[in-house]
Amino acid sequence: MCTTCGCGDTELVPVELHEKILAGNDRAARHNREHFVEAGVLALNLMGSPGAGKTAVLEATARAAAPKGWRLGAVSADLATDNDARRLEKAGIPSRAITTGQACHLDAELVHRSLHDFAWRETDVFFIENVGNLVCPAIYDLGQAANVVVLSVTEGEDKPLKYPVMFKAADLVLLTKCDLVPHLDVDLGKVHDALARVMPRPETIEVSARDGKGMDAWVAWLDRLKARVAPGPARVAKPHAHAPARAAGPNDVTMKLEVPESFRRQGPAHEHTHDHTHGHSHEHGHDHGDLPPNGRRGR
Repeated sequence: MCTTCGCGDTELVPVELHEKILAGNDRAARHNREHFVEAGVLALNLMGSPGAGKTAVLEATARAAAPKGWRLGAVSADLATDNDARRLEKAGIPSRAITTGQACHLDAELVHRSLHDFAWRETDVFFIENVGNLVCPAIYDLGQAANVVVLSVTEGEDKPLKYPVMFKAADLVLLTKCDLVPHLDVDLGKVHDALARVMPRPETIEVSARDGKGMDAWVAWLDRLKARVAPGPARVAKPHAHAPARAAGPNDVTMKLEVPESFRRQGPAHEHTHDHTHGHSHEHGHDHGDLPPNGRRGR
């Protein structure tokens, strides 16, 4: 299914490793998180199935949050097209598309690259709309302050039980398309029960992007999180630079590796060995701090 993480590959070979499989991603995620915290920007990883309503929720968020005066921004990921990013632009959310090709998820480096061409420091809330997928995105830390999973009422009452890793990683689940409930054979009680069985701290908001149901509660949730994670005005970040990509060595190996479900992001001290070129070196004159004030991230 995905050429980067190897999901669905029946020919995976066990390999002994001396570093966590996603250590490089975690270093990039800590770097992204440091930037978001320094700038006072609340960054959220928005995940869900294709068609669950992620883009529609963001369009409705722009309307519902307008009285707050928040400056919103987003990157929107799909394997192809910039359709969702263009929708968000029309809704008043400055956006950039990330096209992943054959990759079924975003990683921290893709997010990092997208920030270079984006005035994200001018935003108050920054949404990272992930590729539509309930599997791989759950294990990739992007530097976000919280994970929000979008689950539509049309997807089935047992979806959280079928994809527990995704919902276990969620800080909040937005149960979308609730305006359709009267027309469906769905028991919302069973959906909430399934979520409670897999989420460590179940928190769910029933919403409808079409009629606005639950959007005030969603904006209030964002407001509370922002007060904890990014309470102050944006600050000028300390200058930093990115080193040119290291040339591949004769002993370098590219491998597809399986990732255990129990993986949690707690990597070693910050290092930068990015496989991209920015024309400047990746050296920092500042110390990399701990996680943001809510003490959570990277699942």
